[in-house]
Amino acid sequence: MFLNYFALGILVFVVLTIFYGVIVIHDIPYHIAQKRNHPHQDAIHVAGWVSLFTLHVLWPFLWIWATLYREDRGWGFVQQKLDAEENEIQQLKARLAELEASVKPAETRSETE
Repeated sequence: MFLNYFALGILVFVVLTIFYGVIVIHDIPYHIAQKRNHPHQDAIHVAGWVSLFTLHVLWPFLWIWATLYREDRGWGFVQQKLDAEENEIQQLKARLAELEASVKPAETRSETE
């Protein structure tokens, strides 16, 4: 009789461990997002719960989504490229202003003639 209760106790323990283990594993992307101060923490957390009901299909994408953002560099994809493009835009604006300044006196001369 003792072994029946012991086996039942082990079975309940294993089922509860697996149940809570799955929940903890699905919260890993949310904890990563919290640590990185991700702007979409709540969405990642909710999607982790939804992933429990979609046979865990979303979970790898949540992991990737949570790790893409870092507070020090943002999304980090094109920051250097944006800085170079911004510098080039400033140079083009200066050159355009210079060309407009050189063209305007010619326009005013043709209007007065």
